[in-house]
Amino acid sequence: MHPEFWHERWSHDLIGFHRDAPLPLLLKHWPALDLAPDTRVFVPLCGKSLDMVWLAEHGHRVLGVELSEMAVRQFFEERDLLPAIRETAAGRHFVAGAYELIVGDAFALDADVLADCAAVYDRAALIALPPELRRTYAATAWHRLPAASRGLLVTLEYPQAEKAGPPFSVAAAEVHALLDRDWRVDAVERRDILADEPGFVADGVNALSTAVYRVVRRG
Repeated sequence: MHPEFWHERWSHDLIGFHRDAPLPLLLKHWPALDLAPDTRVFVPLCGKSLDMVWLAEHGHRVLGVELSEMAVRQFFEERDLLPAIRETAAGRHFVAGAYELIVGDAFALDADVLADCAAVYDRAALIALPPELRRTYAATAWHRLPAASRGLLVTLEYPQAEKAGPPFSVAAAEVHALLDRDWRVDAVERRDILADEPGFVADGVNALSTAVYRVVRRG
């Protein structure tokens, strides 16, 4: 789970976590957040997710952070966008249109970088991390988001002993343990998806659900 792990996944195109369409759960639950169209949305460990495209198409500005420069460059190339590039203490920023993607460490982003993010969307970040890094992630990136920001967190739940992550299983009790100090966390949907994930079935997993949480930063 060192950075080299993710660089290798991208360099060898081992990106089964990348979806070829926006997540239906995003489309279903995002409107209920009632965010202004020009809200800036923080997308941690963003890869080249098409969820960011959906957010931009609905008027939002996207601030993503990703370890892999390859993933970030592919995102802009696939949109036929030529980003401006600049270096800051946070990392290398690629900026074009509604998108600003930082090649850097999500844990190291300070509050100033996140200050104008009134929303967060985490589909694949928390579940990409083992337990000790999940605690660090909650205490850094999530903790530094501004008061009253709100968004969606999407997790997976399955018997962890049946499969090695990532993606990891993150149960509701852990979500609350990680976030309740700083966030109001409300489960809005839990769905059995085992039949839709043949890779998990092939690995011997007997139960698999996805959960969606609506989160609001306490202030």
